[in-house]
Amino acid sequence: MSIQSNQLLQQAQVLQHELQMLMSQKNMLTMEMNDVKKASDELSRSEGKFAYKASGHIMIKMNVNDIKKELEEKKELIEVKLQTIEKREKKIKEKIDEIKEKIS
Repeated sequence: MSIQSNQLLQQAQVLQHELQMLMSQKNMLTMEMNDVKKASDELSRSEGKFAYKASGHIMIKMNVNDIKKELEEKKELIEVKLQTIEKREKKIKEKIDEIKEKIS
């Protein structure tokens, strides 16, 4: 195998590792999004004006609307992060395909 082929294989391995890390981050963000959605659903069913929010090792009594607002902001942030990861994932897959073509 030529030096150039070895370099391309190493580059593909680095990209594959990066892709695996992105997939792991994506899975974590997806689980976090599910938690946010479940919490929002529970708050929607709540009839009270106040609820408790975990903050570190303590529970803080807060207005339900404030908690809903925080959850919505968190949901939007997660969505942006997921979109960024998906764009990066697409670029990496394209680079890996290019390397495969060069090696073939």
